[in-house]
Amino acid sequence: MQDDLKHWQARRHAELSSPDSWLGLVGLFWPEPGINRVGNGGDCVVCLPAGPLHLGDLRWAGDRIFWQPAAGEERELQTDRLGRPSVVDCENLSFFIVDREGRLAVRVRDRDWAMNKPFAGLSYFDDDPAWRIVADWQAISPPLQMEVPNASGDLKSVEVAHRAVFDVAGQEVALLPMAVGEHEVFFVFRDRSSGGQTYGAGRFLKANPPVDGKISLDFNRAYNPPCAFTPFATCPLPPPENWLPFAVAAGEKKPAATQG
Repeated sequence: MQDDLKHWQARRHAELSSPDSWLGLVGLFWPEPGINRVGNGGDCVVCLPAGPLHLGDLRWAGDRIFWQPAAGEERELQTDRLGRPSVVDCENLSFFIVDREGRLAVRVRDRDWAMNKPFAGLSYFDDDPAWRIVADWQAISPPLQMEVPNASGDLKSVEVAHRAVFDVAGQEVALLPMAVGEHEVFFVFRDRSSGGQTYGAGRFLKANPPVDGKISLDFNRAYNPPCAFTPFATCPLPPPENWLPFAVAAGEKKPAATQG
């Protein structure tokens, strides 16, 4: 189990230190329907930190968005709604479109970010078998309809039909999943370590799908959300139901850049 955890931690490090890491984001812009200028000029909606004053235009028409470079042919861009988004490159910079409940945003990335600020790495609590917990997967009837806020202040409606119920030091608690898929269940939670040893807005946790009414929660793999590393993320925040009344001394600690 310890070797598996070390491999998971190594994958986290590789992901966050890569050219396409969250740490490389340098901008988040919210276009409007119609024409949106892109470039380094002061009149641009999507303001690049370098490059030509006018690189091109994004045209948002209905539920589709198109890229018209200043020199070249127009092409439609795919957002991240159904998978990996289309990427537009400009030297070391790139940008792509994300869809947040029908509201589009443009994320700008500097692929050379690590040349200026190498990734400092992550720190973890010691692996603790006590934080590998088998919880009851209880149905909620009727399902809850929750409005979950994100770091940008938007709300997303989430239907919650189950909860993970478990006991810590004689205290029964529950976590509500933010998403239940074929391959994983996704939770967002806060605990008494949040804002101290761990990131203040909470942490993420993924689990394998439940089996026979049970779900395994390994808090040693609790990890920081993207908004712990960049102001240009739109992370979901934990609902009050997922504020645990004790410290979870397991998983990732607060990133070094936010220690204080």
